[in-house]
Amino acid sequence: MAEQLIIGGGTKQERYEALLPQIESVVEDEKDLIANMANVAAMLHETFGFWWTGFYRVDGDELVLGPFQGPMACTRIRKGRGVCGTAWAEAATQVVPDVELFPGHIACSSASRSEIVVPVFREGQVIAVLDIDSDRLSTFDETDRHYLEQITFILANACSFKKTS
Repeated sequence: MAEQLIIGGGTKQERYEALLPQIESVVEDEKDLIANMANVAAMLHETFGFWWTGFYRVDGDELVLGPFQGPMACTRIRKGRGVCGTAWAEAATQVVPDVELFPGHIACSSASRSEIVVPVFREGQVIAVLDIDSDRLSTFDETDRHYLEQITFILANACSFKKTS
């Protein structure tokens, strides 16, 4: 396991390219989902300086707050509600340039301005979502979608899972 995070400079793509092998190294020998979520959230948060970076885990008919970096967050989100619940219900990444324009947006904080939510899949089912918020408009784009989907794939395939209800 890596002992320290090496943050690459340059473009967003170059920083993701430097981060991917480090994430793989950190999660490859750890099978606990929560531990890996915690490290992945910290690595993304530190590399990019996002306002809020974390995970929500599927638990029955709700998403429950998991490991995160940033200020306090909503604890539970129903399926189909807000950006996170929509990503879960649609099993698709949501890139939101302005959260105020997203129908049904849940304002856990008024400081959040843009957001990306990426489902984490296991055996074809969404088992969690990676949620990243920015305090600036239009922070996230197709580069973020591409690399964050890779990161959630790496995470899901590194962990062993216990079925929840």
